Amino acid sequence: MTSELFQQIERGGAAVDLSVRAKWLLTGADRVRYLNGQVTNDVRKATAAEALYACVTNAKGRIEGDLFIHAAPGDALCLDAEPGLRESLSARLEKYIVSDDVLIEDIIGEWKLLHAWGDAADKLAQHFASFPSGGGRIVRSDRFGAAGYDFWLRQSEPLPDILLPHLSAGEIEVWRICSGIPRWPLELNATSFPQEAGLEMRAMDFSKGCYIGQEVLSRIKTTGRMPRKLVKFQVHDPAGKTLLTETPGASWPLWVRSAEGLKEAGAVTSRCLHPVLDQVIGLAYVRQGLEQEHSLLLAPEGQSSILIEVKISG
Repeated sequence: MTSELFQQIERGGAAVDLSVRAKWLLTGADRVRYLNGQVTNDVRKATAAEALYACVTNAKGRIEGDLFIHAAPGDALCLDAEPGLRESLSARLEKYIVSDDVLIEDIIGEWKLLHAWGDAADKLAQHFASFPSGGGRIVRSDRFGAAGYDFWLRQSEPLPDILLPHLSAGEIEVWRICSGIPRWPLELNATSFPQEAGLEMRAMDFSKGCYIGQEVLSRIKTTGRMPRKLVKFQVHDPAGKTLLTETPGASWPLWVRSAEGLKEAGAVTSRCLHPVLDQVIGLAYVRQGLEQEHSLLLAPEGQSSILIEVKISG
């Protein structure tokens, strides 16, 4: 991503094609009650106008997937999630349907999905005003750190030809990291609790009633204790920038100095080159308490090869 494009997005937003995301339709009289027992947020708050963000967790409170939910025409719920969750999340949701009046239908082949925010969203909304009934729908959502809209289009409808920033997969990934948004499976996965990823306010409701994993997550809410916390970091060292950008697949653990020497502090989950700052920034999980550290040390293979100081920025 160029610095010019990044600054244009900061000023006026952008659009991104998310049609590759997994999509399901839930129908049946028990759909709301059933799904409410499977996800961390209160499904009763999902409407046709505004999407609800939630996590699916296992009995130990660990994340099995994250998804957006909105009410669809015809007494239904529409769900979408990362492409890599299409099979596993479908199986997970179907697993607990016993005598419930619920039908889960895969609809990825029926709908395209665009997301936009800022001026780009306003332009797309004007375009949608001319759509025939049933050809598309608009749903408010906040996928990338800013209030925006999801634009659902039937597969038969062409994508709108409007002059605005349309981001590629690589460009939206840079924007996501710069915005500090966790993503499956990098920050959100079977080793993570929602609260570790900073999702307590965004994806959780502690008064909705029971769901799978609720007991563990409520305990974390009460005690405030969890193994790790997601933080943003920056690398100011030019040599560090070169190393991080030239070894994209490397694993980068983090270390902290102590009276006993170096101790493992966490690990980097995502990183990119900031288009404007020209510095590597990223996301990392660090042991709870260490998020208050001013800086940590980063090494590609172990304590003997400490290379880079990283600044914790939040």
